[in-house]
Amino acid sequence: MSYLIIGASSGLGRELAYSFAKKGHNLTLVSRDKRDLVSIKSDLELRYEINIKIIPLDFDNTEEIEKKLFKDEEIIKNLQGILFPVGFMSENDTVNLNKDDAKKLLNINFLSICFTISKFEEKFQEKYKKNKLLIVGFGSVSGLLGRDLNSNYAAAKRALESYFESLAFSKNNNIDVHFYILGYLNTNLAFGHNLKLPIGNVSKLSEVVYKNKDKKFLKTYYPYYWNVIALILKITPLTLILKLKKLFNK
Repeated sequence: MSYLIIGASSGLGRELAYSFAKKGHNLTLVSRDKRDLVSIKSDLELRYEINIKIIPLDFDNTEEIEKKLFKDEEIIKNLQGILFPVGFMSENDTVNLNKDDAKKLLNINFLSICFTISKFEEKFQEKYKKNKLLIVGFGSVSGLLGRDLNSNYAAAKRALESYFESLAFSKNNNIDVHFYILGYLNTNLAFGHNLKLPIGNVSKLSEVVYKNKDKKFLKTYYPYYWNVIALILKITPLTLILKLKKLFNK
């Protein structure tokens, strides 16, 4: 049995690949950059006695996803779980973002994930409905509230959270659904930011994801202190939050 990691060359994707590989699991790694995939594959196969397939593809293109990801029946037949540490951010992401960039943000962070999950569900129902399948998604604390910057990214991540909640209500009892809502991690995305809160460790997160892999349903924030912050924000009226924002920005 194997795991599919989409976004495998990202900081989190790479750590997930190493966490699952060292436990002896075969992997299929997906990313846009073929050179990164080849490098990760070579290193993992030297370290561990596992088989690794790589699939370079542009996750903004659903036609390419369907063509490259679903042509190998062995991947689908032996699949035990799909992890989606994939994402895309734009420096110009505001509420006035141009149409093309907004479409790319929405596709990579939400629509392409939904499409991929739907196609795998369809395949499993056709041929492998007795197999157990774990689906792991990753959101962002940026989706807790509307925001000035990264507006469309945050909206896509909030939509993804709702989609994974809906998956949990699915009538397909053979699908396990996990969703991690992430604060800043010690990856290049946090580099250069003046952060007020402690940064999460991406390596530890990958171990947490592996440790939890046999649970039926899971939704949590990471780092864990965000569970408390999220609860406070959810019970605080938006009008009060906006007033406080204006006060602190003076």
